[in-house]
Amino acid sequence: MSDAVDASGKSGWVHSWDLSTGVDGPGSRMSLFLSGCPLRCQYCQNPDTWRMKDGKRHTVDEVISRVARYRKVMEVTGGGLTISGGEPLQQDRFVAAVFARAKSIGVHTALDTSGLLGDRLSDRELEDVDLVLLDIKSGLPDTYRLVTGRELEPTLDFARRLSALGRTMWVRFVLVPGLTDAVENVDAVADFAAGLRGVERVEVLPFHQMGRAKWDAAGERYLLGDTAPPDEELIERVRDQFRSRGLLVR
Repeated sequence: MSDAVDASGKSGWVHSWDLSTGVDGPGSRMSLFLSGCPLRCQYCQNPDTWRMKDGKRHTVDEVISRVARYRKVMEVTGGGLTISGGEPLQQDRFVAAVFARAKSIGVHTALDTSGLLGDRLSDRELEDVDLVLLDIKSGLPDTYRLVTGRELEPTLDFARRLSALGRTMWVRFVLVPGLTDAVENVDAVADFAAGLRGVERVEVLPFHQMGRAKWDAAGERYLLGDTAPPDEELIERVRDQFRSRGLLVR
């Protein structure tokens, strides 16, 4: 079977599924992790999601059938379906189709994305996304390029568009000592997020080494082997930078 993206959106490459509470959105959620990602973040926890061919193809019907099994618990807890990755919008037609079906059965939807490919979803399709978990990986273009290998501006453009449309966002920022922790880099993210409409909260996510074994297994060169997780003092400094702009921080 070809590992190409299904342009019809009837099927997609799925890396894995997860059921959790209080992670990747509110309430009890099914998280659907798609394969394929154009970014190469130095701190990526799941380099095994980078390549489409490492996933398994599933149809929209199969995904919705599984989601429907947990619909009642989702309703009770205020949860729903989160599509993550990889970068889910590398399979944008599949994402749009799944979300449309999920909304048709009353399931809350969340999209976890870097925003790099945000222009692939139309304004109408974004109406089927109740929450965007937007990963703003750095506020300075040079740092963003160093972290991800890509340009920052598409993410900012997508955020501005979500803001103009009044869509709800949780901004996520991964704090890596020596890489993303510079005061001016955090300030740039905080200033940008504070200027957006619809940002309900900011999540400061401390770097950790739990994904390192996956880099080794994938045969990828890991650059952060000597980087320690941030201490509480640094975490609080960064949280305070966001709080000082009036943002709710988790």
